[in-house]
Amino acid sequence: MAEIEIKASQWRLVEVGRVVLFTHGPFTGRLAAIVEIIDHKRALVDGPSKKENASVPRQSVSLNYLIITPIVIPKLPRQAGRGAVAKAWEKEEVEQQWDESAWAKRREQREKRRNLSDFDRFKVLKLKKQARFEVRKAHAKVRAAAKSS
Repeated sequence: MAEIEIKASQWRLVEVGRVVLFTHGPFTGRLAAIVEIIDHKRALVDGPSKKENASVPRQSVSLNYLIITPIVIPKLPRQAGRGAVAKAWEKEEVEQQWDESAWAKRREQREKRRNLSDFDRFKVLKLKKQARFEVRKAHAKVRAAAKSS
């Protein structure tokens, strides 16, 4: 009989070492790593961030309060201590990976836009209008050159 290898999607798995993002509670927007899976609804997480107001203490959290990210700390042992998790976190450069991801950049941009004042929103509107005008002018020039040749 032929041997068939079936592979599940690679990154939507709840696993030890998977980096998660908090969506609810006092740690909303912070990153942590899954250290142990308690049951099908809860996991033990730890977020040893060096940034100010970004660390997450080791705690049991419902998976409903987390979003799984594509970042993984490979070969993190189950129930690793805080020091071991911190070393692995630094070695894998989790925060740099997160900051460089499109997901983090979109979240930051959304937050920045959410905090704009009325006058700032007006300035953005005017700048977008100017950019659109310049783009349309360039397109018209290209179309005119294409017609004449």
